[in-house]
Amino acid sequence: MPSEGVVFLSAITVIGGFVLLFPVVRALAARIRAQAEAPPGQLQAWREDILQELRQVRHEVDELSERLDFAERLLAKQREGERLAPPRS
Repeated sequence: MPSEGVVFLSAITVIGGFVLLFPVVRALAARIRAQAEAPPGQLQAWREDILQELRQVRHEVDELSERLDFAERLLAKQREGERLAPPRS
């Protein structure tokens, strides 16, 4: 086959491949883009779930802090009672 024929067939193959594959690549890119972008409603629901969990964690930390303060006060009273007790003889 003469070199002009090879160049012509190569050009036709490249152009044909581009024409055939361009819509496929564009559709694939649109599908990937759609998956990457979450709908605003879904993001809002996710945000609300996270905020609710954060509120719950804060509440639990507050409760634990109160329990710790109570336990420290009890231990302090017990130690004071032991220190202030009259000597036994």
